[in-house]
Amino acid sequence: MLKASYPDRASHPAFQRICQRICRPARFAAFLALALLASSGTADAQIREAQDWTGPYVGALIGVGRTDGRTVDVDGFSNWGNPGWAVNYDDIGFLGGVLIGRKFAAGDRFGSIRFRLELDAALGSLSAETNQLDPEGLDETARLKFRWAATARAGAERAIGRATLFAAAGLAAARIDNSVTDLDRSGLDDPWHLDPDDSFRKGRTAIGWTIGIGVEAPLSNAWLLRLEASHLDFGRSTHQVNRSANGHCGPGNPRRPCPYEAESKLATLRLALIRRVF
Repeated sequence: MLKASYPDRASHPAFQRICQRICRPARFAAFLALALLASSGTADAQIREAQDWTGPYVGALIGVGRTDGRTVDVDGFSNWGNPGWAVNYDDIGFLGGVLIGRKFAAGDRFGSIRFRLELDAALGSLSAETNQLDPEGLDETARLKFRWAATARAGAERAIGRATLFAAAGLAAARIDNSVTDLDRSGLDDPWHLDPDDSFRKGRTAIGWTIGIGVEAPLSNAWLLRLEASHLDFGRSTHQVNRSANGHCGPGNPRRPCPYEAESKLATLRLALIRRVF
């Protein structure tokens, strides 16, 4: 198969498609944040008060998420005779959710640094798929879907001018669906049908880790606007096809169920409106 040549990654159609989906919401979020800050009219004294407070807070968030999936054909069952064959796939979706947290004074030992603990949960349309698991037949589709995601994070922050910069890390949980759908047909003129023995769909609640950075700015002494980016990683899960063991898992391999490994990751860019709880 001939492949097109692109002088750089930015000119690749896949890169442009992803950028088109994520750059517009990102630009809109940044523009909205700047517009709100410019129109807030917050005085310097109010800014300092808004940056220095500690205590609980709540908020609502919206944003975009990029679902990153990777499926590995361990024995070369799908891409026959190529053990370790892997396909990567990603897509962009929207999400929304809520958060709750608390800020703590760090004490004189840490100067102007403050700490925080935070919980958040989000729902959205976050999924990705590819039909390249069998690159010749194009009859096997691998999918990854996030039904919800939540994090529990600890972080530190520091005020710089009108803004407060922060970094946070912790545990992540998500409801994940991993699947492979294999379609077969007896002849070229016959209809396609599902091969359940070489297909699977597994839903699970997975635990992973997350890390992120962001910036907050006060709208008043009670309200904050936040823009943040986070990465969530849920590692690998193992699934089986050829469950009846009626075929070989690759040239020279015995007849047995054949493993696929699925990697599940999520990257988010979120805009949050936060209110201090007095």
